[in-house]
Amino acid sequence: MAETSPALPSVRDLKGADQAPNRSFSSVLVLRKVTAKTASNGNPFLSVEFGDRTGTFSCTVFNDSPVFEALKGASEGAVLRVEGKVDTYQGRLSPKLSRAQPLPESELLKPEVIANLVETAPEDGDLLWSEFLAFADAIARPELRATVRNVMDEIGETFRTAPAATFMHHAYRHGLLEHTVHMARDCRALLPLYREVDPDLAMAGILLHDTGKTIEYEGTLATKRGRKGILQGHVVLGYQLVRKAALKAKLDPERTERLEHIILSHQGKPEWGAAVMAATPEAVFVSMIDNLDARMGMVQRALRTAPEGDEFTERLLGLEAPLLLRKLPD
Repeated sequence: MAETSPALPSVRDLKGADQAPNRSFSSVLVLRKVTAKTASNGNPFLSVEFGDRTGTFSCTVFNDSPVFEALKGASEGAVLRVEGKVDTYQGRLSPKLSRAQPLPESELLKPEVIANLVETAPEDGDLLWSEFLAFADAIARPELRATVRNVMDEIGETFRTAPAATFMHHAYRHGLLEHTVHMARDCRALLPLYREVDPDLAMAGILLHDTGKTIEYEGTLATKRGRKGILQGHVVLGYQLVRKAALKAKLDPERTERLEHIILSHQGKPEWGAAVMAATPEAVFVSMIDNLDARMGMVQRALRTAPEGDEFTERLLGLEAPLLLRKLPD
């Protein structure tokens, strides 16, 4: 009988409370991001982010490190066998790396390897897509319903699998679909409380608010902003998709303008990426639900990926605080 290889530690394992400093490890990870920087003394260094389906960590690689040249020349999205010793910096996992080599293609093609590397939404993607379509079909005004359908006819396959972000929230396969469906559920629950909000326009705005991200992002194992994402951003790209679809559906000018305004304002503030501040009841409503689900998405992912035994997570950038992990007693 062939001997079974021991499982390689995941990012969650490396962050576990039982991982003592200087403990050696060897893992297979995706190079999510690598940024070349210069220290105050003029020496170059790299800020590197690795990840797998259980989480991510960042570390600093100085120019005298044995892995500096290998990582400097590696592409974001590369799958590497990484070796080093467990270490922390300011309470976060920040290993000292001693080796980083590309994974041979023969290993990379194994389904279990990709399954361990690609984080996916905790809910089934097919069920989420069916629920999304049901929300779209429930829009009573035919032209608004057709507008949503027109956008999905153009980007639907990409929309089903795309992440909702590169880092902050729902940053995984099916993440954009999950985020959108969660917002639609919130919308349906909250609409009875806010009679000033047009239900069809709000639902259409939610289903379409982040569609520009299907163009903004690129990459399979590591998501980054592409050329159009950098030059225009998902707010403008989404506005273009929606305007084209609304004209095709012959949506009246008033609703077209208000739907476009939801797309342009949903990020909340200009410093967060909004083109304008929300100035209609529906735009305010959608923007607030977007912010709610983005933050709760961070909470849900932190609770899913936290190592057992920890009391708090690391400081979550989007929440500007660590998150308490312990459940309330029964």
